Amino acid sequence: MNRRTRGAIVSVIALSLVAAACGDDSEESVETDAPAATSAPAATDGGDAGSGECAELTEVKLQLQWVTQAQFAGYYAAIDQGFYEDQCLDVTILEGAVDITPQDVLASGASDFAIAWVPKALASREQGANIVNIAQVYQRSGTLQVSFKEAGITSPEDFAGKKIGNWGFGNEFEVFAAMTKAGLDPATDVTNVQQQFDMVALLAGDIDAAEAMTYNEYAQVLEAINPDTGELYTPDDFNVISYEEYGVGMLQDAIWADGARLGDPAYQETATKFVAASLQGWAYCRDNVQACADIVLAQSPILGASHQLWQMNEVNKLIWPAANGVGVIDQAAWDRTVEIASGTKNLDGATVLTKPVDAGAFTNEYVEAAHAILEGLGVEITGSGYAPIEVELKEGGA
Repeated sequence: MNRRTRGAIVSVIALSLVAAACGDDSEESVETDAPAATSAPAATDGGDAGSGECAELTEVKLQLQWVTQAQFAGYYAAIDQGFYEDQCLDVTILEGAVDITPQDVLASGASDFAIAWVPKALASREQGANIVNIAQVYQRSGTLQVSFKEAGITSPEDFAGKKIGNWGFGNEFEVFAAMTKAGLDPATDVTNVQQQFDMVALLAGDIDAAEAMTYNEYAQVLEAINPDTGELYTPDDFNVISYEEYGVGMLQDAIWADGARLGDPAYQETATKFVAASLQGWAYCRDNVQACADIVLAQSPILGASHQLWQMNEVNKLIWPAANGVGVIDQAAWDRTVEIASGTKNLDGATVLTKPVDAGAFTNEYVEAAHAILEGLGVEITGSGYAPIEVELKEGGA
């Protein structure tokens, strides 16, 4: 195996779904009572960063929150392009599954880092998982609610009396936040339907509106044949509500570290290098959309080529541009996420977060140290000139 393909990609599930979703977490958690410990990253001038010369590689396990797809392309690209190895890291990617909660895998010590949505991870942290957000990769929420035009659902206010799908497992937080903002009680004013991780229920007419991600499930309806025309559905056939635009979008994919281990200088250095190489992978995918889609396809052909290209393009929109530099945790966006999660009720009437979030839940110190490495390598970190590409979807995402 050559340097560019080094790094094991470990599949932990047998994928049987026709189409993969993005953000599911199990409700089961691994308890931990370790105290939070966040300290400044070890000073580094990059060490062997970018030199490709390492006395030895540090083994690192990254736990994803779902299966192999372009949602995580930056990490696969960092392996494929040798960015992790340039930082003296040997990274193993652990796929997610319905019964895997990535932040709890991290807290249990079974991985070194994890990718998780912020409100889900904060709920786990409140329950005792000692985890810290060290890089906010996605700057914007990609969650949508999609319905057929004839349903007349153009805003969350129209959810009243309707069958509204959501995936559960913490993915419903933005859906319930939208209901709450619209003055609706999720427990009484709406019929909530447990939605599978696809758009079958919407297309079959079993629900009025389906939860979707811009980069995945929304593409699924546009890849389906409209029986009335014999052609693919088009965006004109649907109403789409963006929770980001509605004002209840919460921060999603972030890199989480073990809070207790952040007191160890060796782990601090590993965290800095891991963030740097990961963000370099995302910068590569910004500038090489097709190449990154192909990298993911080579790891898992379950989702088709046009679907993965669509996904890569849409994921880039959630990351770029990054005015403060990719991965920086914006205080205002963080505070908004915490505020929404603290005020959003679930079906039992309890809020997602029940306690104030302490200041140790996130830090930008590792991102800032990573930026210094990337700037030394000549990597552009803001994407100021970023523009998405045009993607033509094919039937079934082929």
